[in-house]
Amino acid sequence: MKHLNKLVVAVMMVMGLSSHAQDSNNPWAISFGVNAVDTRTSSGSGSGFFDQHFSQPFGAKDNWNVLPSLSYIGVSRYVGSGFSIGLQGSVNKIDKYVTFNNPGAAESDSRGNSVANPGDLMYYGIDATIKYSFKEVIKSKVIDPSLSVGGGYTFFGDSSYGTVNPGAGLTFWFTDAIGLELATRYKWAVAADNREDAAGVPDAPSHFQHTAGLIFKFGGKDTDGDGIYDKDDACPEVAGLKQFNGCPDTDGDGIVDGSDACPDVFGLAAFNGCPDTDGDGIADKDDACPDVAGLAALKGCPDTDGDGIADKDDKCPTVKGPKENGGCPVLDADKDGVADKDDDCPTVAGPASNRGCPEVTTEALEDLKVQARAVYFNSGKATFKTGDKETPVRLDAIKEILKNYPNAKFSIEGHTDSTGSAKINQKLSEDRANAVMNALIERGVNPENLSAKGLGSSVPVASNKTAAGKAQNRRTEIKHVGSKYEGKI
Repeated sequence: MKHLNKLVVAVMMVMGLSSHAQDSNNPWAISFGVNAVDTRTSSGSGSGFFDQHFSQPFGAKDNWNVLPSLSYIGVSRYVGSGFSIGLQGSVNKIDKYVTFNNPGAAESDSRGNSVANPGDLMYYGIDATIKYSFKEVIKSKVIDPSLSVGGGYTFFGDSSYGTVNPGAGLTFWFTDAIGLELATRYKWAVAADNREDAAGVPDAPSHFQHTAGLIFKFGGKDTDGDGIYDKDDACPEVAGLKQFNGCPDTDGDGIVDGSDACPDVFGLAAFNGCPDTDGDGIADKDDACPDVAGLAALKGCPDTDGDGIADKDDKCPTVKGPKENGGCPVLDADKDGVADKDDDCPTVAGPASNRGCPEVTTEALEDLKVQARAVYFNSGKATFKTGDKETPVRLDAIKEILKNYPNAKFSIEGHTDSTGSAKINQKLSEDRANAVMNALIERGVNPENLSAKGLGSSVPVASNKTAAGKAQNRRTEIKHVGSKYEGKI
């Protein structure tokens, strides 16, 4: 009995996980609890059949035999239309057996019944039942009255016999699958023989058996665990909602995922569940500009200037222009054939190959050479010669030449004579080149167009053996090294 109790507790825990069930969904049920056996009906006391058999049904203290432990277990299956069939086994110990004596006897009650212990007889019963539930009839989810009929076989001490069992029950459902079941059966002995043997042991008495216990329904299949059984679930493999017959609506827009073109984003029914963020009547998934209202002809993008080019592709979105000009009007102020929008020198004519800017001429390079060589430094230093009024004039002249070529790159080179070590001459030539570059930047020359490097005494233009040759070698030069569009300096 102890092991049986443990088994039932385990079963109860498993069955308790089931919920949201109906008999048709969870066709199986298991019940267990305690039973009471009342032999009062077999004593024959009282007047008339009903009084003899059905009076004093609740004389529990006086007449009921109750085993203080789990004493019955049953299993049943729902077969439809409110009907279920089941099988129940029970065990008890008979220590109160009611017999009819004489109403005047000292040991008898007013009806002539007396209660005696026939020797703690063991009682076993196995019963089959057909039950009809009125739960659907009364439209209740909690109260479940029922009637039953069936038959069984009873072992009463050394006796055993068949019974016919009409009965009634009342179940209170805590959830759709867990309930408290109360039931009673009148177990009429088919071959009734209430005689007692020489030892006072009764033979085949009819009796009442009352039961009280828990009932759990189970057996329904819910693969995705969404509380909707597979047979009613349109999407049995994925958890969903009851209002959609078990199918999911991931984005919560009221359109099931299977019919939603955008199942992960809240959308509108008009767009098959897809959003239209900018409200232009074009679903975001088909809208090239989903955050700003636009035209269907341009895939949802706007065209502010109405030139037929979407703003996102229009280089001049507020001014009309041809598509071949990027949506911009064709303007060429210097008439050099390069549109102003592409012309780095829109007011000075130049070839398209140089982005509309004039190319550096040989005359300009010769002029730069003369001006750069007339920039003088203090001996052995990178500072401009003290008191020399000519050097600032030369630097201004260089600036005026360079400003005519806004996209040209120039390199300023510093040179020394051979006096001193190569390391010192290299450092001095670099510093002098940088001094000229910084002076030009201060005068407004674009620093991106300039670079500086020192070549020390490695590139002489005259002999270092004479003072005159050394003087020529101490110089700066400015050379054209290309356009900023050539990717080099």
